[in-house]
Amino acid sequence: MADFLVENPVLLLFACLAIGSIAGAIRYRGFMLGPAAVLFTALALSAWDERLELAPVIGQLGLALFAYCIGVASGAAFFGALRSGLGTMLAVTGLLAACGAVAYGVGRALGLSPELIAGVFSGALTNTPALAAATEQAGGSPTPTVGYSLTYLAGVVVMMLLAAWALGRGRAQRRYEAEEESPIVSVTLEVTEEGLPPVGHFSHDSEHPVLFSRRRHGDVTEVPAEDTLLEPGDLVAAIGRQSDIEAVTDQVGVPAAEPMTLDRRLLDMRRITMSSRKLSGLTVRQLELPGRFGALASRVRRGDVDLLATDDLVVQQGDRIRVIAPRERLADVARFLGDSERGPGDLNPIGLSLGLCLGLLLGVMPLPSPAGGTFEIGLAAGPLLVGLVLGRMARSGPVVWSIPYTASIALQQLGVLLFLAVAGSRAGGDLVDALASPEGVRILLAGLVVTGVAAGGLLALGRLLKLGGPRMAGIIAGAQTQPAVLALAQERTGDQRVGLGYALVYPAAMILKILVAQVLVLM
Repeated sequence: MADFLVENPVLLLFACLAIGSIAGAIRYRGFMLGPAAVLFTALALSAWDERLELAPVIGQLGLALFAYCIGVASGAAFFGALRSGLGTMLAVTGLLAACGAVAYGVGRALGLSPELIAGVFSGALTNTPALAAATEQAGGSPTPTVGYSLTYLAGVVVMMLLAAWALGRGRAQRRYEAEEESPIVSVTLEVTEEGLPPVGHFSHDSEHPVLFSRRRHGDVTEVPAEDTLLEPGDLVAAIGRQSDIEAVTDQVGVPAAEPMTLDRRLLDMRRITMSSRKLSGLTVRQLELPGRFGALASRVRRGDVDLLATDDLVVQQGDRIRVIAPRERLADVARFLGDSERGPGDLNPIGLSLGLCLGLLLGVMPLPSPAGGTFEIGLAAGPLLVGLVLGRMARSGPVVWSIPYTASIALQQLGVLLFLAVAGSRAGGDLVDALASPEGVRILLAGLVVTGVAAGGLLALGRLLKLGGPRMAGIIAGAQTQPAVLALAQERTGDQRVGLGYALVYPAAMILKILVAQVLVLM
C-alpha cells in the first residue's frame, strides 16, 4: 500500500485530506478537531513510512492562498481597528520576546545548544519561517530542525485547546458579546420633535448610526433623501442596532404603533445579490441608488452577517443588498446590481493572481536583519500583508482586489487543508527520530515550558483587555502564527472577529519570531 501511494502522490494527497476530514468531523462532548485532523493524519502516515511525503510546493500554494484571502477579507476592518488594537499588538510582541528569553534560560539550564534552543523556540511557537531563519543563521545545520519537530505538535495542540476554551467560556461573556453585536432591526417611529437635522445626519453619526428607509408625510410615502427634513407627525422607518435605535428615538420622537414596512403598495423591499464586477469595491454612496432610481440600500448581508448600509461601506460581489425603492423601479435596480447567483463564486482572477504575485514577492524578498545577514518574512506573512493593504483598497481602477465572501471562504478552506497535509507529511519522520534521541525528553520539556508561558501570557492578556471569545481565539491563532488554530476557531464560529484578531497580531508576531530565532542562534 505504501509503495502504491508513493507512486501516486495526488492520490496520497486526497487520501490524506479525506481521512483527516472524516476524523475531524467526529464530535466528542462538543469538541472536534476540524481541519487540524488533516495535520495529525499526515503525521501518522509519514511516521508509518517516511516516503509518504507530499511535495513542498503544494503546502506553499495552500499557505499563500489561505493567508492572502484572510488578509483581503480582514483588510478594511484591520485598518479600522489598528489604532484601538495597537496596544494589543505591542502586548503580544512583548510576550513573544519574553518567550524567547524563557527559551534561552530553560534551554541553557537543560544543557541544550543555541541552535537547538532556536529550534525549540520556533517549534513551540509553531513558526516555520523562524526555523528557516535559524537554520540559515546556523549555516545550514539540521540541529534547529530537531528541536522544531519535537515541540511543534505540542505547540499546535495546546493553543488549539486554549482557543477552544476561549470560544466556549462564560455565559456572561457571550451575553455581553451578543449585546455588543446585536442584530440590525427596523422600527417605525413617530416624529414629535421640531427643528431636527436632515436625515443624512443620523446615518453619518459615528456613535449611533441609523438609516431612515421610509418617510410618510401626510398621504405621501417616499424614500427620504439625505437633505430631507423631518416634521412632527411624520412616520419614519428607522434601521440600525437596537441600542442605536433607542438613542435616536429619544432625539426624534416615540415608537409608533403602525409598522410602515407592512405597507408595500408604493414602496417595496427586495434583497438583491450584487454580482456586477464593475461595482465591486465601490462604496454605497458611489452606487448612487437614490439619484439613479429613487432607491435606498438599507442593509448588506455578507456571509451570515448583516451590515448597516452606511455611505462609506464598501460592497463586494456576492453581497446581498436589501433595497427599498418604488415598486416599478425594483427591476431596474436588480439589473443594475446584477442579481446573478454567479457573483458569490466569482474569483476575480486578475486581482487574485496579481495580489498573490505581489504577496509572494514580498515574502521572498531578502530583508536586512538586526542579527546580521538577511531574512525573509515567508510565504504566509508576505501574502497576508499585501492582502491587508489590497483588501483595504478594494479596487484600483479596473482591477478588483476584493474576493466574494463565498469564494474567499472556499479558498481559505482549501488552502489550509493543503498546508496542513504537507506540514504533517514532512514532520512525521523527524518526530520519530527526535523522540528516539537522548535529548528528546529535555527538548520536549523545554518546548512545553515555552508554549505554556505563551499560553498563560495570552490568557492573562485576554482577561486584562476583556477580549471577547472570538477575538481572543483569533489573537491566539495570530500570536502562535498557526493556521490550524485559526481554522479550528473559524470552523466552530464563522465569526469575522476571529479573522480580525488573527490579522491584527499575525504580521508583527511573524517578524518578531524570525528575529528572535536568529538572535538565539548567536547567543
